[in-house]
Amino acid sequence: MTDAAIEKENKEIAQQYKELLRISYQTLTDEDKKLIRQAFDVAVDAHKDQRRKSGEAYIFHPIAVAKIVASEIGLDATSIAAALLHDVVEDTAYTLEDIEEKFGKTVARIVDGLTKISHLKHDKDVSLQAENFRKMLLTLNDDVRVIIIKIADRLHNMQTMDSMRTDKQEKIASETLYIYAPLAHRIGLYNIKTELEDLGLKYTEPDVYNEILQKIRESKEEQDKYIEEFTHTIQESLDKESIEYTIKGRPKSIYSIRRKMKNQNVSFDEVYDKFAVRIIYKTNPANEKFLAWKIYSIVTDHFRPNPTRLRDWISSPKSTGYEALHITVMGPKGRWVEVQIRSERMNEIAEKGYAAHYKYKQGNQEDGLEEWVNKLQEALENSEVNAVDFVEQFKLNLYSKEIFVFTPQGDLKSLPKGATPMDFAFSIHTEIGLRTRGARVNGKLVPLSTELNSGDQVEIITSEKAKPNSNWLDYATTARARAKIKSSLKEEKKNIAEEGKAILARKLRAQKIPFNEKTVNELVIYFKLKTSLDLFYRVGVGTIDNQKLKDYAASRSNALVSFFKNKIRKPNQPQDIDKDEITAQYDQLVFGKDEEVLDYKLANCCNPIPGDNVFGFVTVSEGIKVHKKDCPNAIQLQSNFAYRIIQAKWKDSTQEEFKAVIKLTGIDNLGLVNDVTKEISNNMNVNIRNINFDSTDGVFTGRITVIVKNNSILKKLMDHLKKINGIDKVSRE
Repeated sequence: MTDAAIEKENKEIAQQYKELLRISYQTLTDEDKKLIRQAFDVAVDAHKDQRRKSGEAYIFHPIAVAKIVASEIGLDATSIAAALLHDVVEDTAYTLEDIEEKFGKTVARIVDGLTKISHLKHDKDVSLQAENFRKMLLTLNDDVRVIIIKIADRLHNMQTMDSMRTDKQEKIASETLYIYAPLAHRIGLYNIKTELEDLGLKYTEPDVYNEILQKIRESKEEQDKYIEEFTHTIQESLDKESIEYTIKGRPKSIYSIRRKMKNQNVSFDEVYDKFAVRIIYKTNPANEKFLAWKIYSIVTDHFRPNPTRLRDWISSPKSTGYEALHITVMGPKGRWVEVQIRSERMNEIAEKGYAAHYKYKQGNQEDGLEEWVNKLQEALENSEVNAVDFVEQFKLNLYSKEIFVFTPQGDLKSLPKGATPMDFAFSIHTEIGLRTRGARVNGKLVPLSTELNSGDQVEIITSEKAKPNSNWLDYATTARARAKIKSSLKEEKKNIAEEGKAILARKLRAQKIPFNEKTVNELVIYFKLKTSLDLFYRVGVGTIDNQKLKDYAASRSNALVSFFKNKIRKPNQPQDIDKDEITAQYDQLVFGKDEEVLDYKLANCCNPIPGDNVFGFVTVSEGIKVHKKDCPNAIQLQSNFAYRIIQAKWKDSTQEEFKAVIKLTGIDNLGLVNDVTKEISNNMNVNIRNINFDSTDGVFTGRITVIVKNNSILKKLMDHLKKINGIDKVSRE
């Protein structure tokens, strides 16, 4: 480069630095400015020999990221300094120790978190990408600002991707849509989320993006005219009330228009709400709420509102801190228009997320971030689920609409739409969740799978004896509840496996077979299992019973046969044998609430495999066809033929449960019913489905329907029931 070019570049760098200080959203003290200056000097020195793909000096990238952090997101000086330094440790000779020595622990911790994320392997494989996403979220333990700066870093990379190879662009863009946009949404950075989504679309579907962009530009003039007409109609009434306000039109993002076109299968012209009208008013805190409703009444005096489309985020702000009144009204020319009413404070929160929220609270802005981190932490607590499920579940919770329900004391709780009393119980406290026995919604007892609505008052009935069973997973929708139930079930299974281990040792001794690693190995292979825990668990629940162990002993004693069998059954040591888990063998499909085993065919359109989320569709000529829930035909089938849809799920046949009816007769005495139900409840792995007692002239008869895993458990239960005082006969129907 010539001296003149270098001179010009240096001037530009200095200019960018001045702008960074000028646009900072927070008021910077002299101390802050010193910190930022020092970070800037280190970054300039560290990156002095680096250039970006476009040819410009690399330092422009960290400055741009710091500018996004300072103005768009509004974080503090510490974050601005960390943003300037975010690539220093990864790309240059500077070490983390250098950063800590110069800038202190906090900046070093954030830079370290950012470096860790950059080191995650980026692979085309979605499960690897999902795994990386989970690891990235785990860096939240270090500092939430890591994620926020990472989002700013990603935004700038997306803005400057033009000089990259197409395949690279596509990869980065799809990752952005998969991971970063949902995160920005959850932190309340709506502007950044919108930009990330639009840029993501620009590189993943350039033709679609350009076509919609073109159409938005063409319709801009018409849109401006429409907003002017809208404004004109209400201006006089607003002025009369001497409200200080501005009215702006905001085009919906290209990505959201694209999503509407896709979901509703309509063309660009048919998407009716392509823009929203925003009324932003000046006010003092005392009048803020009152004025919002005043503006609401003025707008609805002039334009008829759609009563089902009122969203009051002022009385109950979203958990991102977002506040506003949204109404959809029939505007000029008979078009539905979404009108968003916000004060200047609310508008800032909507655009800057937590930073603005806490500036107005006059407190430490990190409190709010703390709250959000705690929510995230819950989703991360159970990192045992597979990564793709984890991300899907996590994103579901990120994007879900909120409902607001009340506790019996009248406190307000926010839950995702579709939540059940089970989710509510876990959102109050894990212990309450795990001890749930039933629920009352608005004073009435309801099933735990009932979908809650905004405004419901929910009371959870708990019992010391209650404990999760696998059906609970059908009732729970939130990541937190599902994670807690899964880990409790896992614990329960481990306890059963412990017992199973002792039983197995005893039974093998009776067969004169040594209980050692070699035998356990052989048994795992013999029963085609994966882990030793699988074996112990199945012995514990009685799936692997005496007869099966005798068969094994017989095959073992026939050494020659056994030798050949083992040859065929290589590998001799299952690779996962010592894994600390009990695996499910998804090999059986069950249908309906009662989990019946029926004949079925797998649909060719989506080829479900064991373990997939599926549903059954009753066809006219071919019986039940099983489709994946995300099968392209699913939506059409579910909407056109809802009455023909039956629930279906894959189960592990070795853990299948069966229905049995026990008949009891005896002499009626006080407390007999209590003794019977207590005996059943205390028995491992038995649930009561139905119970019916009759007492005539001192003689008692009863029918109990129980759910058991196998015959041996049922036999054990019947033996126990026979011992109850007053019971004469126990038989199976």
